[in-house]
Amino acid sequence: MAAAVGLAIAACGGDASPPPPGAPGTPDHPRAVIIAAKDYTYIPASIDLYPGETVTLQVVNGGLITHEVVLGGIGVQNAWEAAESVTTDLPPGQTPSVSVVPEVGGLRFVVRSGERMDVTWTIPPDAPSESGGWFVGCHIPGHWAAGMVVPVRFLGRDGLPLPTTGATP
Repeated sequence: MAAAVGLAIAACGGDASPPPPGAPGTPDHPRAVIIAAKDYTYIPASIDLYPGETVTLQVVNGGLITHEVVLGGIGVQNAWEAAESVTTDLPPGQTPSVSVVPEVGGLRFVVRSGERMDVTWTIPPDAPSESGGWFVGCHIPGHWAAGMVVPVRFLGRDGLPLPTTGATP
């Protein structure tokens, strides 16, 4: 039976499996990075990424309210925090549309309560050299201030942490 399964996989054009744990993702085989959003926190407490790898962020919002995922350096986080601050005094309801200039946009998507969203993205190869570090954050007013932010740790091809210029949200 195992031989038949192996032949079936080979007949389909090769190995269809994702990269092994601890290996960087590729465009053909993105690495799954699972993030749970709850009210004012993310799980896990930090995210490991390889510069230049392709990942599929699988985000599940297990909280009672809408959250977002903003992935990028501190400049990206500050841009989204400023853009969304104008919505602070709006009445409750649907999250309004806001934007930042594409050059500082990073990756951003909104996940409603009970929803799962998968987004595939390639991490910039120069990401570890960005001053201030990288983060996953939520900038819906009050969420970042309540601690809805986790640091990104960059890994080398050997799986060991790369030196960074400091990660301070």
